[in-house]
Amino acid sequence: MPRSVTFAVLLCAGSTLSAADWPQWRGPNRDGVSAETGLLKAWPKGGPKLLWQADIGGVGYGSPAVVGGKVYIAGATDNKDGKSEFVTCLSAADGKQVWKTDVPESKGGYLNGWGTGPRSTPTLDGGALYHLGARGELLRLKAADGKQEWAVNLPNDFTGGIPSWGYSESVLIDGDALVCTPGGPKGAVLALDKKTGKDLWRTTDLKDGAGYSSLVPLDVGGVRQYVTQTQAAAVSMRAKDGALLWRKDDLKRAVAVIPTPIVHKNMVFFTAGYGAGCELFKLASKDDKTTAETVYTKNKLVSNQHGGMVRVGDHVYGHTDSGNKWVCFAFGTEPEDLLWESKALDKGSISAAGGYLYCFGQQKGTCVLAEATPTKWNETGRLELPAKSQFPRGGGMIWAHPVIADGKLYLRDHELLFCFDVSAK
Repeated sequence: MPRSVTFAVLLCAGSTLSAADWPQWRGPNRDGVSAETGLLKAWPKGGPKLLWQADIGGVGYGSPAVVGGKVYIAGATDNKDGKSEFVTCLSAADGKQVWKTDVPESKGGYLNGWGTGPRSTPTLDGGALYHLGARGELLRLKAADGKQEWAVNLPNDFTGGIPSWGYSESVLIDGDALVCTPGGPKGAVLALDKKTGKDLWRTTDLKDGAGYSSLVPLDVGGVRQYVTQTQAAAVSMRAKDGALLWRKDDLKRAVAVIPTPIVHKNMVFFTAGYGAGCELFKLASKDDKTTAETVYTKNKLVSNQHGGMVRVGDHVYGHTDSGNKWVCFAFGTEPEDLLWESKALDKGSISAAGGYLYCFGQQKGTCVLAEATPTKWNETGRLELPAKSQFPRGGGMIWAHPVIADGKLYLRDHELLFCFDVSAK
């Protein structure tokens, strides 16, 4: 069974997820790609039909999760310091609120400068919701009614270190474990029992500070492991005990390390902004250990600050700060040349579904539908958000990623969540 399918099955075990759901950060397989079909391949002039627009009641940069006709998203009512965080559930049919739960308040962590509010996407699994707040509040809620089942705090309970702009990763649920990255001298990565919140293991031989990336699981030669980017390096740890398998710090990561790794065919692709560039490793396992062979590193042709990249087939698509453009290049070999490049849209985030790219510009709230083809930038639709956030942005912009679920496209601008009909039915 392919690793991507295996992960989807594990995630869905004991739950009522369907192929049309988007249950966590970057979708069913944490790769930014939906397996959904029957979607529009071209949009009418002005974009697809707006089904509803909702004010969730607070600021934030996290994308929604969508499961079983419900939309789950986090915000903060305090625009100044990002306090008074909450998680809310909306009806996917009309955007009306089903429930709202406050996140336990904690002290510390200055989140101003680039905008406030939670950055993470809730993770849905087996009737439960897991959420990580910007200051490290981690909790499990009942998805049906928002009732809190347990809560911990990464800095207070596990001596984690809040990154400069707040915790931003979306936690991983893998089997019975919740895996996250508190960072700090007592161990960078932590696994908790998802039902109780009790600690299972910690990667004590990795003491890097937490970045803003999210963990991705994979199996290599029978070794289950988790890969991510810390503030300083590309890393992988063994799933059964958290032991560090490998760490690579050739790429000179700086300031903020954000994009989630892309995993495919025992290869892992990393990119980061601020001049870092990109790199690719080929993994191999023996005797319960895994090694990472460098295919290439320090390539400056692609340098993605945030917004992420997606792999569709044998190619990777996304935005690069190098030349400030949208690009396509081949996966698995070093990109000496780009297959195409375009400046038809400002810098932004990306998701994919049905062989098409959903590119969401960060400045004006423009979303473009483009064919996922290595031949050229082939735009087949464009929309503008019908309204903009009324909150001051500080230095921040529109950073939530597009979500495609059950024939609908969800786009967020702080307190505003928009739902568009992109079904071809």
